[in-house]
Amino acid sequence: MLTFRKAVPQDEEALYAICLATGDAGKDASHLYADDKIVGNIYAVPYLHLCPDSAFVAEDGKGVCGYIVGATDTAAYQERLEQAWWPKLRELYPLAEDEANALPEEHRKRVAFIHQPSPMPASVLQNYPAHIHMNLLSRARGTGGGSRLLSMWVEMARSKNIPGIHLGANPENRNGIAFWQSRGFSPLAGMPPGTAWFGMSWGA
Repeated sequence: MLTFRKAVPQDEEALYAICLATGDAGKDASHLYADDKIVGNIYAVPYLHLCPDSAFVAEDGKGVCGYIVGATDTAAYQERLEQAWWPKLRELYPLAEDEANALPEEHRKRVAFIHQPSPMPASVLQNYPAHIHMNLLSRARGTGGGSRLLSMWVEMARSKNIPGIHLGANPENRNGIAFWQSRGFSPLAGMPPGTAWFGMSWGA
């Protein structure tokens, strides 16, 4: 049986672990990276530090098994990352070409992103100013946990008069994409290739 609550600082290691365990289109991504924490350092843990009020977890008898994190104001969040998060990661993951050539391709891509993040286009933020990331371990899938986490996040966003949210998914994660579309997310046109982008709005 799953229970749901706000994330707390003590959940940090669980977020790292879940992000890595689901980071390859919903499957384990540990073989893709030279550092077990690099994906969590981009897509999960910074929200726990910078947006703690919009981070929730699902828990079962074995511990935390899923999370949803995000920012209600993506533009402001991107600025906070630049001020308070990316600098230390750029020291941790330097752009050293000689060393980088020996690293896995996906690892190198994430390092490049840390040093030069891609801001979300203003045209998207106009209607979908918030964004989310959600992942569940395989044991928590098919239990309704994803729907519950999403509902908690949307309820929180609507209480703050946020008109819509967006998210990016791996195009190969067909189950994940099917989930988002079944929950009211629509594909966003004109976005850069490599990621499937979706948005859902309900009006402020």
